[in-house]
Amino acid sequence: MPEKLPVVSRLAPTPSGFLHLGNAVNFVLTWLLTRRTGGTLHLRIDDLDRARLRPAYLDNIFRVIDWLGIDYDHGPTGPDDFLRHHSQLLHLPDYNAVLRRLAQRPGLVRASTRSRTNGTEAAVSLETPGAAWRAHVAPGTEISLPDAWQGQITVPLGSLMPDFVIRKKDGVAAYQVASVVDDLRLGTNMIVRGLDLKPSTAAQLWLASQLSETAVFNALRVQFYHHPLLTNAAGQKLSKSQQLPLDSGILTQAQGKQAVFAAVAQLLGCHATPVAESLATLQQAVHHFPAPR
Repeated sequence: MPEKLPVVSRLAPTPSGFLHLGNAVNFVLTWLLTRRTGGTLHLRIDDLDRARLRPAYLDNIFRVIDWLGIDYDHGPTGPDDFLRHHSQLLHLPDYNAVLRRLAQRPGLVRASTRSRTNGTEAAVSLETPGAAWRAHVAPGTEISLPDAWQGQITVPLGSLMPDFVIRKKDGVAAYQVASVVDDLRLGTNMIVRGLDLKPSTAAQLWLASQLSETAVFNALRVQFYHHPLLTNAAGQKLSKSQQLPLDSGILTQAQGKQAVFAAVAQLLGCHATPVAESLATLQQAVHHFPAPR
């Protein structure tokens, strides 16, 4: 049996809206699952989507972390430190190197000028300004992986994401590429995310497998926990993109931290009221949660 590596995980928010209950719950879950093994936790803020970044959203990330009472071992200490020393823009050369290597694979990458309004697109070269790069996933492609929360899962990537974007029209790496490169740089080997991101997990595993230098990012090296989603009163998943103009996220919710801790306790299968009272009781409860398979 290979020696088990020390756990390295990350909080990976995007400053595209105020963090909601679901984001806070993911933060606490990631922190708990990392700390129960004495692992290392990074704060990795994904800020490549500059059109939606707002200073208030960036500041909110640090405020929520402090409000929850959780800590991390590596990462920015505040908004200014982030922009100066930790922004993803500082790693554009790393993303571009992977994009160039992917583009060298025959038939793997094509350029697209697809319009969101009418769905039309023209065949263009990869050098065409304003064209997005898309990765071609063969029909019938399925990605299977062991999930520490859900058990063995299989994602039909060929039907769900047959030509996902790897470089945006502005020439900047898209989320799937940047996330893989960042996690490899940090040495991430445990990722805690919602069930809605299963297709992204599959896309990242498939994408990483295309190159020898990124192939280490796979379901054997990285342990995934896909946790159930939280929904609103209408049964819809919580989303920053659906926030109302006056919605400032979890920090303004009436129940405050207790709503977060209660939701975490429920996801961990702990229904007793005292479990939801503090991080300390949750830390004890998470040790009874099943260990990675």
